[in-house]
This record gives sequence, C-alpha cells and structure tokens, in this order.
Amino acid sequence: MTTHFYTASSLDGFIATPEHSLEWLFKQDFDFEGPMAYPEFVKGIGALFMGASTYEWLLSNQDEWGYEQPVWVFTHRDLPVPEGADIRFVQGSVTQAHAEAVLAAQGKDIWVVGGGDLAGQFADAELLDEVWVQFAPVTLGSGQPLLPRNLQLEIIDHARNRDFICIRYRVLRETPHP
Repeated sequence: MTTHFYTASSLDGFIATPEHSLEWLFKQDFDFEGPMAYPEFVKGIGALFMGASTYEWLLSNQDEWGYEQPVWVFTHRDLPVPEGADIRFVQGSVTQAHAEAVLAAQGKDIWVVGGGDLAGQFADAELLDEVWVQFAPVTLGSGQPLLPRNLQLEIIDHARNRDFICIRYRVLRETPHP
C-alpha cells in the first residue's frame, strides 16, 4: 500500500490560484490515455484525502461526484455531502485518519488529492510515499503552493504527456517506510 500525492502544478509551483481555482489547468492539452494519466492511476486507489477547499471546488465545478472510494475531508466546517458519496469529515492529525483509510482501502493505494499543505502534513507524519506532479506550461505568479515542505525526493519515472511534463518521485526518509 502506497500513499500518493498526485496533482498538477504550474511551472512556478502552484496547484491553484489564490481563489483556489483550477480553471488554468483545463486550458492545457492532456491525453487521458497517455503516460501517467489519471484514469490508469485512479484504478489502484482505494481511499482518498482532501482538504475543504479542494472538496468545495469539486462540489462547485463537477456535475456529479466522481469518486466511488471513501473520501476523508479535513475541515472544521459543516459541508454538504453528494448523494451516494462516502464522505468522512475529520479534523486534527492525519495519522488516525490514515490508519482508518488503510483499512478501508482494502489493499489498494491511498491518494492525497489536495491541497499541498495537507500533503505536507502526511509527509511530516512520514505517511507520504510518492509525489506525482504533472507540470503545465503556465505560470500563475501566486496561489496555493505545490508542497510547502522541505522534502528530499528521488525521481522514479518521468514522461511527456502532450503539454505536460509528468514526474513521479519517491519521498526519501531517514527511516524507510514498511
């Protein structure tokens, strides 16, 4: 079981605008059948984590909820739940929620959808194993940072997918993760 942070980023290291918008991302050309694309990645995912801003953006910008897996949303607010979705609202440390997600994932991997600070909290707890970034040919100048942490990474794989340079990294730790 591997915990991944799979995301797209502007060239200058932002995953969303200051207003948490991803509109910039959808203007780019990406082949969903190509290398390191979402459809193949998500087949191996059994549970997801996201922050409240990511969750709210998805609710506001998708016609229907796109995940069959259980989703843990870190928030201090009451938020709506789409019909039929398995949403679990949590607060505090990522450690307990991660242990619950490991059980719920039933041997599949875990995906930290966003944001970057949430992925950083998993890294701080030594629970983040891989970082996948699809770098788009755009700069935003400011916004929500990709991963506001000091991490040592090792490149596992890389590919070009139309407009994107896709890189998969292993998170290096002093103590290897079992």
